[in-house]
Amino acid sequence: MPIEKIIVLEDDPIIRKSLETQLRHKHYDVAGAGTIAAAAEFLSKDNFDLMFVDVRLPDGDGTELLRQLQSRPIKPLVVVMTGFGSVESAVACMKDGAFDYIIKPFALDHIDVILKKAEEFTRLVKVNEFFTREEDSESGQELLGRSPAMDQLRDLIRKVARTQATVLIQGESGTGKELVARAIYRESPRVTAPFIRVNCAAVPENLIESEFFGHERGAFTGAVNKREGRFELAHGGTILLDEISEISPHVQAKLLRVLQERELERVGGSRTIKVDVRVIATTNRDLEQSVERKEFRQDLYFRLNVVPIFVPPLRERREDILFLAENFMRRFERKHGVKVSGISKECRAALESHNWPGNVRELQNVVERAVILCSDGEELKPVHLGFGGAASAAVGSSGVPAGVSSPPTNGEIELLGEIEKRYILRALEQCGGNRTHTARKLGLSIRTLRNKLKEYGIAPVAEAEEAEAVEED
Repeated sequence: MPIEKIIVLEDDPIIRKSLETQLRHKHYDVAGAGTIAAAAEFLSKDNFDLMFVDVRLPDGDGTELLRQLQSRPIKPLVVVMTGFGSVESAVACMKDGAFDYIIKPFALDHIDVILKKAEEFTRLVKVNEFFTREEDSESGQELLGRSPAMDQLRDLIRKVARTQATVLIQGESGTGKELVARAIYRESPRVTAPFIRVNCAAVPENLIESEFFGHERGAFTGAVNKREGRFELAHGGTILLDEISEISPHVQAKLLRVLQERELERVGGSRTIKVDVRVIATTNRDLEQSVERKEFRQDLYFRLNVVPIFVPPLRERREDILFLAENFMRRFERKHGVKVSGISKECRAALESHNWPGNVRELQNVVERAVILCSDGEELKPVHLGFGGAASAAVGSSGVPAGVSSPPTNGEIELLGEIEKRYILRALEQCGGNRTHTARKLGLSIRTLRNKLKEYGIAPVAEAEEAEAVEED
């Protein structure tokens, strides 16, 4: 619940005890005070979410305390109580930052209305703070494509969206898994509630539990204030667990409980918090294989895989390549103020022949770079694409860009995985072994590149570069 700790500052013991009893009955933590000094002592020891403050108190005026509270970095909502109300005093209190103003004697039902308003207001503020911090370059973009595979995917999204089912979206890095999740959210009954995303691959392992479930003040070094986790922020809405395969077994166990019981405890806390969230998870790994290798809990996998959705790689829907390229070209024309007359025939051939190991994200990055390098009124050309440098960007007689190997001439077709492996290793060599730069050029996340290199038997990088890699993620 957004409101947890409340101070009742009232010198009349009958009113104070009555209000305290009502609040405790609703499971709030309540501190009662009869003077401003007593309330100030509570505030010096902890942060409170809400205060009921009487105007006339033995050691001062409650409105003066109201003004002082506005300078606190974390300030509670304040409901001013008075037995001598007037329009003028109400207006003055609201100007000084009061959340509400009530006249004594008041009905207990009136307090229920105020609490409901305060809960909703606090929740909206916290969700808004999260979205202000969150940087999401893909938000608002459509799931583009006109291939049969994309038509089938959109049809599946429409069917799944109207339900409350947990969804597991699988696919290679850069295929648009998050866009699928956002499309499900936009077409769901929860569209007016929050959509909260957690990038499990980018959060350090020692902080992921706090990100998921929140923490209490003093739970660990640096936890100077209480913090709500992403599941609490998503209450009533949808939470996206991006790259769910990256979380540790310890957190997997706690996540399983949330999915089963729809309740959690913050790190360092004992209060059980009920949450109503729809869970959507994404992964670029084969979770069944991770389960077989004992890297991922089988019971959690079954809980997540209620409705599986697979997003096909770009190389399996090549009819979308030019369609996407033209859409990206127009978008980046507007963004960068460059007028491009179109895509040349040679450039189209290069785009269609490329293997796109980074999928749609790589295509988007390539087209943006091409638009930036293109002169006003000029067509996009192979030289603008940056496929391994200008010299290797030209298209040969086979229709395959130079620098990308053609299939063997012995009649056998090489496995795509082998082509991808050689392509990634060549890019790593061209970047002087710098994995961060290699991932950026390929349109991959650094974690995906590390996983690929691990599969190829390439030794992990030094600790310092790993730290840089996590930041790049």
